[in-house]
Amino acid sequence: MKRIVIITCVAMLLLTSCAKQKVVMTQLQVRQMQTRSYDINDPKRALKSVLNVLQDESYIPQQANLDLGYIHATKEVDITKGGEEFWSKFWKGRDGRWRKNSILDCAVNVTEIKDGMRLRVNFQVKMLNNKGEVITVAAIEDPLFYQRFLQKVDKGVFLEKQGL
Repeated sequence: MKRIVIITCVAMLLLTSCAKQKVVMTQLQVRQMQTRSYDINDPKRALKSVLNVLQDESYIPQQANLDLGYIHATKEVDITKGGEEFWSKFWKGRDGRWRKNSILDCAVNVTEIKDGMRLRVNFQVKMLNNKGEVITVAAIEDPLFYQRFLQKVDKGVFLEKQGL
């Protein structure tokens, strides 16, 4: 009996010590992750570059304002998992609820600076269930997500500068 208790305690200790802890970033760190500077002197070209990348990534532009240097775009993704839907219907029938859609919101702000443009982009994800009710809303704070997106913007800026 003592052995079982000791083994259980050791196993729980190992499992909890391996749990990933969420890293909390300061507002400055979040801004740095979301911001990139470019040597383009034309705000319209900078916005066009970002707009092309967003459309390449299947985002639908919702608003754009050249005077403010602002773009808002969204992307909707079906995240239905068959098993989750099945069991929800099995246990609750018509009242069953499961994760249905994920909506990614993107806001882009382009600001003129001395040597070009500074671009800041932020993303938010909203999950909806099959009834259209909001389950969660959260800012995306994954540095790798922003790094990948901004690398695509880098290429988009290059292509726009080349007139392609």
